[in-house]
Amino acid sequence: MTKASHSTVSGTQQHRVAVAGASGRMGHMLIEAIRASDDCRLAGALDTAASPAIGNDAAAFLGHASGVAVSADLRAGLAQAQVLIDFTRPEGTLAHLKVCRELGVNAVIGTTGFTERQKAQIEDAARDIAIVMAPNMSVGVNVTLKLLQMAAKALATGYDIEIIEAHHRHKVDAPSGTALKMGEVIAQALGRDLKQCAVFAREGVTGERDPSTIGFSSIRGGDIVGDHTVLFAGTGERIEITHKSASRSTYAEGSLRAVRFLAGRKNGMFDMFDVLGLK
Repeated sequence: MTKASHSTVSGTQQHRVAVAGASGRMGHMLIEAIRASDDCRLAGALDTAASPAIGNDAAAFLGHASGVAVSADLRAGLAQAQVLIDFTRPEGTLAHLKVCRELGVNAVIGTTGFTERQKAQIEDAARDIAIVMAPNMSVGVNVTLKLLQMAAKALATGYDIEIIEAHHRHKVDAPSGTALKMGEVIAQALGRDLKQCAVFAREGVTGERDPSTIGFSSIRGGDIVGDHTVLFAGTGERIEITHKSASRSTYAEGSLRAVRFLAGRKNGMFDMFDVLGLK
Protein backbone atom coordinates (compact mmCIF):
# COMPACT_ATOMS: atom_id res chain seq x y z
CA MET A 1 0.00 0.00 0.00
CA THR A 2 1.49 3.37 -0.98
CA LYS A 3 1.48 6.49 1.18
CA ALA A 4 -1.16 8.02 -1.06
CA SER A 5 -3.56 5.16 -0.53
CA HIS A 6 -6.13 5.06 2.27
CA SER A 7 -7.17 1.87 3.99
CA THR A 8 -10.79 1.26 4.93
CA VAL A 9 -12.31 -0.30 7.98
CA SER A 10 -15.96 -1.33 7.71
CA GLY A 11 -16.31 0.94 4.70
CA THR A 12 -14.86 3.99 6.49
CA GLN A 13 -11.77 5.61 5.02
CA GLN A 14 -8.92 5.37 7.51
CA HIS A 15 -6.24 8.05 7.73
CA ARG A 16 -2.96 6.79 9.16
CA VAL A 17 -1.62 9.52 11.43
CA ALA A 18 1.69 9.97 13.24
CA VAL A 19 2.02 12.41 16.14
CA ALA A 20 5.16 14.37 17.01
CA GLY A 21 5.77 15.26 20.65
CA ALA A 22 3.64 12.25 21.55
CA SER A 23 4.27 12.41 25.31
CA GLY A 24 3.54 16.13 25.69
CA ARG A 25 0.25 17.82 26.58
CA MET A 26 -0.74 18.43 22.98
CA GLY A 27 0.54 15.03 21.89
CA HIS A 28 -1.70 13.32 24.44
CA MET A 29 -4.67 15.38 23.28
CA LEU A 30 -4.04 14.42 19.66
CA ILE A 31 -3.67 10.71 20.46
CA GLU A 32 -6.90 10.80 22.46
CA ALA A 33 -8.73 12.52 19.57
CA ILE A 34 -7.37 10.01 17.06
CA ARG A 35 -8.49 7.12 19.26
CA ALA A 36 -11.99 8.61 19.52
CA SER A 37 -12.22 9.20 15.77
CA ASP A 38 -14.01 6.83 13.41
CA ASP A 39 -11.74 7.57 10.45
CA CYS A 40 -8.23 8.13 11.87
CA ARG A 41 -5.75 5.59 13.21
CA LEU A 42 -2.53 6.18 15.13
CA ALA A 43 0.31 4.95 12.93
CA GLY A 44 3.34 6.49 14.63
CA ALA A 45 4.37 8.37 17.76
CA LEU A 46 7.53 10.47 17.89
CA ASP A 47 9.42 12.10 20.74
CA THR A 48 12.94 13.12 21.65
CA ALA A 49 15.42 10.45 22.71
CA ALA A 50 15.46 11.92 26.23
CA SER A 51 11.73 11.36 26.75
CA PRO A 52 10.93 8.78 29.45
CA ALA A 53 8.05 7.61 27.23
CA ILE A 54 10.38 6.14 24.59
CA GLY A 55 9.52 2.48 24.05
CA ASN A 56 6.18 2.71 25.85
CA ASP A 57 2.82 2.33 24.17
CA ALA A 58 1.71 5.77 22.95
CA ALA A 59 -1.77 5.36 24.44
CA ALA A 60 -0.65 4.00 27.80
CA PHE A 61 -1.70 7.26 29.49
CA LEU A 62 -5.29 6.43 28.47
CA GLY A 63 -5.08 2.94 29.94
CA HIS A 64 -5.26 1.40 26.48
CA ALA A 65 -2.88 -0.30 24.08
CA SER A 66 -2.54 1.26 20.64
CA GLY A 67 0.14 -1.11 19.42
CA VAL A 68 2.28 1.92 18.58
CA ALA A 69 5.40 2.56 20.66
CA VAL A 70 6.80 6.05 21.19
CA SER A 71 10.01 6.30 19.15
CA ALA A 72 12.87 8.74 18.59
CA ASP A 73 13.60 7.11 15.21
CA LEU A 74 11.93 9.42 12.69
CA ARG A 75 11.95 7.02 9.78
CA ALA A 76 10.59 4.15 11.84
CA GLY A 77 7.95 6.39 13.41
CA LEU A 78 6.79 7.70 10.03
CA ALA A 79 7.10 4.46 8.05
CA GLN A 80 3.39 3.54 8.25
CA ALA A 81 1.95 7.07 8.32
CA GLN A 82 0.24 9.09 5.62
CA VAL A 83 0.35 12.34 7.58
CA LEU A 84 2.26 13.75 10.56
CA ILE A 85 0.70 16.17 13.05
CA ASP A 86 3.38 18.37 14.59
CA PHE A 87 2.93 20.86 17.46
CA THR A 88 6.54 20.85 18.70
CA ARG A 89 9.30 23.47 18.31
CA PRO A 90 10.55 25.04 15.04
CA GLU A 91 13.86 23.13 14.89
CA GLY A 92 12.16 19.82 15.64
CA THR A 93 9.40 20.43 13.12
CA LEU A 94 11.92 21.18 10.37
CA ALA A 95 13.85 17.98 11.17
CA HIS A 96 10.60 16.00 11.05
CA LEU A 97 9.57 17.71 7.81
CA LYS A 98 12.81 16.74 6.09
CA VAL A 99 12.05 13.06 6.69
CA CYS A 100 8.38 13.52 5.75
CA ARG A 101 9.52 14.93 2.42
CA GLU A 102 11.83 11.97 1.83
CA LEU A 103 9.10 9.44 2.66
CA GLY A 104 6.16 11.22 0.98
CA VAL A 105 4.31 11.82 4.26
CA ASN A 106 2.05 14.87 4.35
CA ALA A 107 2.11 17.22 7.35
CA VAL A 108 -0.20 19.25 9.57
CA ILE A 109 1.91 21.89 11.34
CA GLY A 110 0.64 23.75 14.38
CA THR A 111 4.10 24.74 15.64
CA THR A 112 4.68 28.49 16.09
CA GLY A 113 7.74 30.72 16.37
CA PHE A 114 9.23 30.13 12.90
CA THR A 115 11.57 32.71 11.39
CA GLU A 116 10.96 33.93 7.83
CA ARG A 117 13.82 31.72 6.65
CA GLN A 118 12.28 28.68 8.34
CA LYS A 119 8.88 29.44 6.79
CA ALA A 120 10.58 29.50 3.39
CA GLN A 121 11.99 26.02 4.07
CA ILE A 122 8.47 24.75 4.81
CA GLU A 123 7.12 26.30 1.61
CA ASP A 124 9.93 24.62 -0.31
CA ALA A 125 8.98 21.24 1.19
CA ALA A 126 5.41 21.82 -0.02
CA ARG A 127 6.64 21.34 -3.56
CA ASP A 128 6.90 17.61 -2.80
CA ILE A 129 4.32 16.99 -0.05
CA ALA A 130 1.03 18.56 0.99
CA ILE A 131 1.15 20.71 4.12
CA VAL A 132 -1.49 22.45 6.22
CA MET A 133 0.20 25.04 8.39
CA ALA A 134 -1.64 27.32 10.79
CA PRO A 135 -0.68 29.00 14.09
CA ASN A 136 -3.99 27.83 15.52
CA MET A 137 -5.95 24.78 14.37
CA SER A 138 -9.11 25.69 16.28
CA VAL A 139 -12.16 26.01 14.04
CA GLY A 140 -13.44 28.82 16.25
CA VAL A 141 -10.18 30.78 16.01
CA ASN A 142 -10.19 30.56 12.25
CA VAL A 143 -13.78 31.77 12.05
CA THR A 144 -12.65 34.61 14.35
CA LEU A 145 -9.89 35.45 11.86
CA LYS A 146 -12.52 35.77 9.14
CA LEU A 147 -14.58 38.08 11.37
CA LEU A 148 -11.47 40.20 12.01
CA GLN A 149 -10.88 40.50 8.30
CA MET A 150 -14.41 41.84 7.84
CA ALA A 151 -14.18 44.17 10.85
CA ALA A 152 -10.85 45.65 9.79
CA LYS A 153 -12.22 46.61 6.38
CA ALA A 154 -15.29 48.24 7.92
CA LEU A 155 -13.30 50.01 10.66
CA ALA A 156 -10.37 51.10 8.50
CA THR A 157 -10.35 54.71 9.74
CA GLY A 158 -10.92 56.24 13.16
CA TYR A 159 -10.19 53.08 15.17
CA ASP A 160 -7.03 52.08 17.02
CA ILE A 161 -6.27 48.37 16.93
CA GLU A 162 -4.78 46.44 19.85
CA ILE A 163 -4.30 42.67 20.17
CA ILE A 164 -4.14 41.17 23.66
CA GLU A 165 -3.27 37.51 24.22
CA ALA A 166 -2.86 35.36 27.32
CA HIS A 167 -1.31 31.89 27.66
CA HIS A 168 0.01 29.47 30.28
CA ARG A 169 3.33 30.00 32.03
CA HIS A 170 5.07 27.31 29.95
CA LYS A 171 4.63 29.00 26.55
CA VAL A 172 8.05 29.96 25.20
CA ASP A 173 7.22 32.44 22.41
CA ALA A 174 5.49 35.82 22.48
CA PRO A 175 3.35 37.17 21.02
CA SER A 176 1.55 33.93 20.27
CA GLY A 177 1.44 32.68 16.71
CA THR A 178 -2.32 33.17 16.78
CA ALA A 179 -1.95 36.82 17.82
CA LEU A 180 0.54 37.40 15.03
CA LYS A 181 -1.80 35.73 12.54
CA MET A 182 -4.60 38.03 13.72
CA GLY A 183 -2.30 40.99 13.11
CA GLU A 184 -1.39 39.72 9.65
CA VAL A 185 -5.04 39.26 8.67
CA ILE A 186 -5.96 42.74 9.91
CA ALA A 187 -2.93 44.40 8.30
CA GLN A 188 -3.63 42.71 4.98
CA ALA A 189 -7.26 43.84 5.09
CA LEU A 190 -6.04 47.40 5.69
CA GLY A 191 -3.38 47.27 2.99
CA ARG A 192 -0.56 47.51 5.52
CA ASP A 193 2.62 45.52 6.17
CA LEU A 194 2.54 44.12 9.71
CA LYS A 195 6.34 44.24 9.89
CA GLN A 196 6.15 48.00 9.47
CA CYS A 197 3.15 48.78 11.67
CA ALA A 198 3.39 46.32 14.60
CA VAL A 199 4.25 47.66 18.06
CA PHE A 200 5.35 44.94 20.48
CA ALA A 201 6.48 46.96 23.50
CA ARG A 202 5.72 50.27 25.19
CA GLU A 203 7.71 51.71 28.08
CA GLY A 204 8.46 55.18 29.36
CA VAL A 205 7.46 58.30 27.44
CA THR A 206 6.22 56.84 24.17
CA GLY A 207 4.42 59.87 22.77
CA GLU A 208 0.95 59.76 21.30
CA ARG A 209 -0.22 56.57 19.67
CA ASP A 210 0.39 56.39 15.92
CA PRO A 211 -3.04 55.56 14.45
CA SER A 212 -1.46 53.43 11.71
CA THR A 213 0.03 50.96 14.20
CA ILE A 214 -1.26 47.62 15.48
CA GLY A 215 -0.33 46.99 19.10
CA PHE A 216 0.38 43.67 20.80
CA SER A 217 0.27 42.76 24.49
CA SER A 218 1.17 39.36 25.95
CA ILE A 219 0.21 37.87 29.31
CA ARG A 220 1.74 34.67 30.69
CA GLY A 221 0.51 32.83 33.76
CA GLY A 222 -1.06 29.76 35.31
CA ASP A 223 -2.67 27.22 33.03
CA ILE A 224 -4.41 29.57 30.56
CA VAL A 225 -4.91 27.54 27.40
CA GLY A 226 -5.24 30.56 25.13
CA ASP A 227 -7.24 33.82 25.16
CA HIS A 228 -7.16 36.37 22.34
CA THR A 229 -8.94 39.72 22.14
CA VAL A 230 -8.74 42.27 19.34
CA LEU A 231 -9.80 45.74 20.39
CA PHE A 232 -10.99 48.29 17.82
CA ALA A 233 -11.08 51.51 19.88
CA GLY A 234 -12.81 54.47 18.31
CA THR A 235 -14.12 57.78 19.63
CA GLY A 236 -17.22 57.11 21.71
CA GLU A 237 -17.21 53.34 21.18
CA ARG A 238 -15.05 50.25 21.03
CA ILE A 239 -15.55 46.84 19.53
CA GLU A 240 -13.93 43.76 21.06
CA ILE A 241 -13.70 40.45 19.26
CA THR A 242 -12.61 37.68 21.64
CA HIS A 243 -11.88 33.99 21.42
CA LYS A 244 -11.15 31.92 24.53
CA SER A 245 -9.92 28.34 24.53
CA ALA A 246 -10.90 26.18 27.50
CA SER A 247 -9.29 22.99 26.18
CA ARG A 248 -6.64 21.93 23.69
CA SER A 249 -9.19 19.47 22.34
CA THR A 250 -10.32 22.18 19.90
CA TYR A 251 -6.83 22.24 18.40
CA ALA A 252 -6.85 18.45 18.12
CA GLU A 253 -10.23 18.32 16.40
CA GLY A 254 -9.17 21.05 13.98
CA SER A 255 -5.99 19.11 13.25
CA LEU A 256 -8.00 16.03 12.31
CA ARG A 257 -10.09 18.16 9.94
CA ALA A 258 -6.80 19.20 8.35
CA VAL A 259 -5.75 15.54 8.08
CA ARG A 260 -8.97 14.77 6.22
CA PHE A 261 -8.46 17.76 3.92
CA LEU A 262 -5.01 16.48 2.92
CA ALA A 263 -6.27 13.02 1.95
CA GLY A 264 -5.23 12.31 -1.63
CA ARG A 265 -3.30 15.58 -2.05
CA LYS A 266 0.22 15.18 -3.38
CA ASN A 267 1.70 18.59 -2.65
CA GLY A 268 0.91 22.23 -1.92
CA MET A 269 0.82 24.72 0.95
CA PHE A 270 -2.52 25.21 2.69
CA ASP A 271 -3.94 26.82 5.82
CA MET A 272 -7.09 26.43 7.90
CA PHE A 273 -9.00 28.86 5.68
CA ASP A 274 -8.49 26.26 2.91
CA VAL A 275 -9.56 23.43 5.23
CA LEU A 276 -12.72 25.24 6.34
CA GLY A 277 -13.63 26.74 2.97
CA LEU A 278 -13.32 30.32 4.24
CA LYS A 279 -11.36 31.70 1.29
